[in-house]
Amino acid sequence: MSSNLLQSVENSVAANTNVPTLESGDTVRVFFRIIEGNRERIQRFDGVVMRIRRGGPNASFTVRRIGADGVGVERTFPMRSPRIDRVEIVRHAHVRRKNLYYLRERRGKAARLKERRVDTKPTKAAAASAATPPPAPVAAAPAVTPTVPPPAVEPGTATDTGTDTPEA
Repeated sequence: MSSNLLQSVENSVAANTNVPTLESGDTVRVFFRIIEGNRERIQRFDGVVMRIRRGGPNASFTVRRIGADGVGVERTFPMRSPRIDRVEIVRHAHVRRKNLYYLRERRGKAARLKERRVDTKPTKAAAASAATPPPAPVAAAPAVTPTVPPPAVEPGTATDTGTDTPEA
């Protein structure tokens, strides 16, 4: 019974829409609310996403930055936390691992990650198709029969079949 109660509470927590889809190696700016006494302020934490735990309501991501005097600081944020104001992705990096724990031993230039270019601008073909609206559907017009009678054929001409007038 207690596990059902726990699952119902976990599922009732709404997802935070201010957290975009993150990947390991992304450089991010996390803006989160801090309450000090009766004051509330927003603090920024910049760094590289080292780890992403996807676990439904327990999902979290860990961000690492180098603080004062070259000391590494890691902070784990719950994905569904209402204290996260917003997350901005600064750049994407090309990584081949899910967890970047090897960055803990690296210092300076050795800790750099190669940037992965992400094309956020639409291509010329996509921009051209988006610029021109699709043609409006054309309603089928009702069939109109001509009201003009066919031209009269004079007897004795080449197109006369002889059925119009009796010959006397």
